[in-house]
Amino acid sequence: MQILVTGGAGFIGSNYVRMLVSDAEAQGRRPQVTVLDKLTYAGNPANLESVAGRVTFVQGDICDAGLLARVVPGHDLVVNFAAETHVDRSIEDSGDFVRTNVLGTQALMQACLDAGTRRVVHVSTDEVYGSIATGAWSEDAPVSPNSPYAASKAGGDMIALACARTHGLPVSVTRCGNNYGPFQYPEKVIPLFITNLLRGRRVPLYGEGNNVRDWIHVEDHCRGIQVVAERGAAGEVYHIAGTAELTNRELTTHLLEGLGCDWSRVEHVPDRKGHDLRYALSDKKLRALGYAPAISFDRGLASTIDWYRTHSAWWEPLVGDAGPSPARPSPAPQ
Repeated sequence: MQILVTGGAGFIGSNYVRMLVSDAEAQGRRPQVTVLDKLTYAGNPANLESVAGRVTFVQGDICDAGLLARVVPGHDLVVNFAAETHVDRSIEDSGDFVRTNVLGTQALMQACLDAGTRRVVHVSTDEVYGSIATGAWSEDAPVSPNSPYAASKAGGDMIALACARTHGLPVSVTRCGNNYGPFQYPEKVIPLFITNLLRGRRVPLYGEGNNVRDWIHVEDHCRGIQVVAERGAAGEVYHIAGTAELTNRELTTHLLEGLGCDWSRVEHVPDRKGHDLRYALSDKKLRALGYAPAISFDRGLASTIDWYRTHSAWWEPLVGDAGPSPARPSPAPQ
C-alpha cells in the first residue's frame, strides 16, 4: 500500500511515519511512504532522520494544488496532519491558520477526489467543540470553537466531511486530546516545561492552572489513527481519548516531581484569552473497532522526560538562548 502523510515532519506526523516504517519492516515488507511537509518552524527534518532513505520526502505546501496534483495520485491512503496548531499564535494572527487548516484541507480533499484516492484520514482536535463542564463529548456533539485555531480546524473538518457526503470521498475525521511524547516542538506545555526545567529556568503557568486537559501519548494516538484508516467508515468522526484527565496545575506537579524541582520554579502568568476550561472525549466508537490505549500517563511521562534529557541536541537549537515565549504553554494537540 502506498501511503502519503502530509505534515509528516511534524510532531505527531513524524511519530506516525516511524510507526508505519517499523510495522512494515517487522512484517518483512518494504515501507511505501511519502511525506509531504512545508517545513515551517514546527516541521523538522531531524524528526525523520531514523527513517531516512526508507521514505520519500517532498517539501511543499498542501495549499499548492499543482503540487498536490503531482504527488497525490498513486497513493492508496492519505493521512493529513498538515496544520498550524498553536493556539496563542492563532490569537496573535489567524491568517496562516485559515489558509493551511481550511484552504489547505480543501485543496488536499480536491486532489484526493481527482486522484480517486481509496482512503483518506483527516486528523483534527477536541478543541473544535469548545469547552465542556462535565461528562464527555460524543462524535455527534455540535462544534463550538472558541479560539481562531479551533475555528480553523473545525472549518477543515467540515470541508472534509462535506466531501464525503457530497462526492463520496472515503474520508474519516479523527479528533484527539492533548498529545505528548518525543519530538514535540518546545512551545507546547510539556516540552516547554521540561526544557525550561532542564536549563534551570522557571516555567509559566496560566492563571491558577485550573484548566483541565485529557492527555494521550503520541504513540497511542498514532495507533488510533491507524485503526481508523483500516477499519473506520467514510464520512464518520472518531474520537481518540487520552489516559489521564489533569488540571494544568496537576500536570505541573507531575513535571516538577519528575525533574526533581519544586514550586519555586513556577511563574504564574496572565490567562490566555478565551481559554477553554475543560475538554473531554468519549472514545466508545473507536474502542468498538478494537482500539485501546496502551501507555499509562505515568509511564509515558517518565519516558518523555528521559527522552528530552538525552536528546538535548535535538531541542537546544529550537529553543536557542532565549527559548520560546514564556506566555506560550499551549495545550493544542498537534
